[in-house]
Amino acid sequence: MKKSFTVLLTMLYIVCTSMNVLAFDSEIKGRVTDASGAPLPGVTVTIKGTSKGTLTDPNGNYSLVVAESNAVLVFRQVGYTPVERTVGSQTVINVSLEEDVQALEEVVVVGYGTVRKSDVTGAIAKVGQKEMEAMPVQNALQAMQGKTAGVDITSNERPGEIGSIRIRGERSLTATNAPLYVVDGIPMQGNGIENLNPADIESIEVLKDASSTAIFGSRGANGVILVTTKRGKSGRMSVNYSGTLSVENMHDRMEMMNSAEWLDYSRAAKIKAGTYNGSNQITKENDMKVYGTDPYAWAQIEKGWAGGTWNGDLVPTYNWTDAGLQTAMTQIHTVSASGGTDKLQSYGSFGYMDQQGTQPGQGYKRYTGKFSADFNATSWLKLGGNINLTYGDQEYGYNFRKSATGASNLYFALQGMLPWTVPYTPDGEYIRNPGADVNIINPIREVDYSRNQRINLRALASLYSEINVGKIFGFLDGLKYRFQFGPDFRFGRTGVADRAESINGDGNNLVQYNNDIRSSWTLDNLLYYNKTINKNAIGVTLLQSASAFKSEGSNMRSFVNTPEELWYNIGSLASIQGYGSYLTETQLTSYMARLNYGYNDRYLLTVSGRWDGASQLAEGYKWDFFPSAALAWRIDQEEFLKKTTWIDQLKLRFGVGVTGNAGISAYGTKGAVTNTFYHWGDIVAPGMIASDPSAASPVVMANTALGWEKTAQYNLGIDFSVFKGRIDGSIDFYKSRTSDLLLEKALPALTGYLRTWDNIGKTENKGVDISLNSVNVKTKDFRWTSTLTYSADRSKIVELADGKIEDIANSWFVGSPIGVYYDYVYDGVWKTSEKEEAAKYGRTPGMIKVKDLNGDGVIDGNNDRAIVGKGRPDWSGGFLNTFTYKNWELSAFLYGRFGFTLRTGAETLSGRFAMRKLDYWIEGVNEDAEYYAPGVGGENGDTFKNAQNYQDGSFIKLRNVSLGYTFRPHQLQSLKIQNLKLYVQCMNPGLVYSKIDYIDPDLGGSTFNRSFVFGLNVGF
Repeated sequence: MKKSFTVLLTMLYIVCTSMNVLAFDSEIKGRVTDASGAPLPGVTVTIKGTSKGTLTDPNGNYSLVVAESNAVLVFRQVGYTPVERTVGSQTVINVSLEEDVQALEEVVVVGYGTVRKSDVTGAIAKVGQKEMEAMPVQNALQAMQGKTAGVDITSNERPGEIGSIRIRGERSLTATNAPLYVVDGIPMQGNGIENLNPADIESIEVLKDASSTAIFGSRGANGVILVTTKRGKSGRMSVNYSGTLSVENMHDRMEMMNSAEWLDYSRAAKIKAGTYNGSNQITKENDMKVYGTDPYAWAQIEKGWAGGTWNGDLVPTYNWTDAGLQTAMTQIHTVSASGGTDKLQSYGSFGYMDQQGTQPGQGYKRYTGKFSADFNATSWLKLGGNINLTYGDQEYGYNFRKSATGASNLYFALQGMLPWTVPYTPDGEYIRNPGADVNIINPIREVDYSRNQRINLRALASLYSEINVGKIFGFLDGLKYRFQFGPDFRFGRTGVADRAESINGDGNNLVQYNNDIRSSWTLDNLLYYNKTINKNAIGVTLLQSASAFKSEGSNMRSFVNTPEELWYNIGSLASIQGYGSYLTETQLTSYMARLNYGYNDRYLLTVSGRWDGASQLAEGYKWDFFPSAALAWRIDQEEFLKKTTWIDQLKLRFGVGVTGNAGISAYGTKGAVTNTFYHWGDIVAPGMIASDPSAASPVVMANTALGWEKTAQYNLGIDFSVFKGRIDGSIDFYKSRTSDLLLEKALPALTGYLRTWDNIGKTENKGVDISLNSVNVKTKDFRWTSTLTYSADRSKIVELADGKIEDIANSWFVGSPIGVYYDYVYDGVWKTSEKEEAAKYGRTPGMIKVKDLNGDGVIDGNNDRAIVGKGRPDWSGGFLNTFTYKNWELSAFLYGRFGFTLRTGAETLSGRFAMRKLDYWIEGVNEDAEYYAPGVGGENGDTFKNAQNYQDGSFIKLRNVSLGYTFRPHQLQSLKIQNLKLYVQCMNPGLVYSKIDYIDPDLGGSTFNRSFVFGLNVGF
């Protein structure tokens, strides 16, 4: 009995204790700070062994319900040492996290693998998720602009279009200078980064020096951009939504002449040219003879003569460009879900973007989908893959296609209309030629009469399997095999339809239909071996890779029966105007070996070699070898620096490598023949000739010895962090030389050809990249951080074909930069007081004065032209400042390019076409003018007008201003929301500095878009 009673008591005790544990449910609160006592927002607080957790708010506060008294809370934050605390009987747990000064331990993606940032030996820049999400951008290039030293990115504001990108300047004269894009380990064939949803990107690494890019061999000559997309992670399932709504308007920096100003200018031009009715007297009768052909436009001018004398203020100015503007709404939405277990992790997202153009007829819709899964099948086998899908529908909008010199969009076409003309009669009838000038066609209806639709479908995938051989055979510990396969498919369709009433149609319903199908695949077999023996860390990577690319398509132009058919019934009139088809195929086979060695976590060595074989090069020259080597010294690990407390990290790097460029068309080495017709009396028979010198682009002769274009580059860099991470950054100096340039070489005509491709010529490039981050102010509630990037490069042509020192036709000059402008040198306008001096050169006052460079008293193109500018900037940079106060965050981003030339400014002052306001020469009134007298040279303008076509494009632009508010976790508990941020931004507020008052030098045109963005980020 007593024994039974004892057992019963024991059981009751166990039950009660269990119930006490189960009923513990206690809310734990606290605050997380750094060593100085400043709050740490965004710290992850989880219950150890579970997926349950929360984040600290901007004040470092958190709140979490735990079910057991023996629960352990884990506090984690990037850059800080994790801390664990047992709950016990506590209800308030405050934690101070120690800063991990080893910030370089961040993992960085490199070619075919990842390394600790502290072990990086090459020049690599990283744009992380935070930087990607700092601005509501349409593509990844916009997010990178100005934030990566050594990377120069231009802008393009047409919906669905992207700018250009150059890494460390230009090297090749004719082959491509575009970088290689690698997405999740798979090289992309051509561009396509604009097809990725920026919200799906985890990070972007830019490989800049040859010691980093040589591992990609032939395709790494112009730098490599590694894109890592988001993947699932172990832990609780999280669902996130991000959305933005933008209100955007176009602004024009160019002010056009109004009616009165234009008529004064035009009369002056026509009087000078002798075409003002043969008179130099301004009268109503003379105006009528010159401008009165269009009665509706003349009615406008006639108002200026209402009082019997001329009063230009009475002439109305029609606002043509108003029809080319609209307030655009852009919405971007992304929903993603991520989570998993230790066995399976997955990530999925769907994105939608609807970007209206600030001009009618322009727009872009993009649908994106991404899915990834990683499966740990066993302890030694891992499988996974991901796929990125994009469907884009671009309404390109109006552009003049009947010649290469027409307006590029509707707004500029409308801007070209004469200010005193009108588009419609009083009865509403369309006037085709306002002002009765056959070369000025009214574009106001083009939005309704023309359509240019471009559809793009792209699927990019990456599949892999990874076997950890060391888990199977213990004696092979550290050995892994990875197989990865990456297919890439793109379908593009362009449909253009111009009604007969349109400018491009010009009397016929004209349609175009183009198809372009591109497919490629890459297959890699990789072996990794990593082993640490005492103080020696060894890593070996071996690669065998094969890839293929195929492009095929067709195009057709035809007249159709009705405009409503668009391009879907192209044979309705059986009136085909042109057609064609094409096929291009290339293959690349590669082998690579890389050795990483580190001694005592202090001395680092990376050596690699890659063999590439490219199908487009000549037999016997398809294969080449591209080696690289890099050394790094972690000076901060040396004993003599360990007592220097203000230095956190200090690493010196030196690298050298050779990369290749096979950027020539697939069959460029094969040569070709030209179709022609032979006449035999009355008989005409088709035949072939070697090359037709009269053709716009004569075919070239085959070169059976054409090989690789090679670039050798040296890089010296230093990475540093001081004052407990308050200042960190990197500085890189580099120099490269490109040899065996792929250039066209002139041939004697007796060979039957005029040109052939050859490996001739050399270029050189050198520069410096600087990245600097600083924590300027850090208190309990306030934090001010800055990021500065600076890049400068100088290119030079060292050698040209056949020993030439210049190729004027291509503006290539030995000793000068790549991409220069060569012309006469503008020296003002001849004044009346300089009449005699002007006469020596056959000039008169009011004409442009150019410099007589050789002083022989004659202006001629052989001796008096010079380099007047260059397209590449001397330097570019970005400056980001972020201010955080409690829950609020304010940031501003500046971007600038200096020391480059814009080709703009030349004007034909004939008095015929619309004209911007400018300072032109008037005898005795304005002889210090910038521009020559209207009418000089008649319809063609001044002989030397192009000398005014080179302007200093230097600028600083305020790219973005953002204000955001992040809610605290306790504010969101009742809504079951994990995190919530609201923000408003102004994109492109305007230029801070520019030497040109009528052009946005960032875009190269007079217009730019400014938008206000309202955004929401929420996590569940």
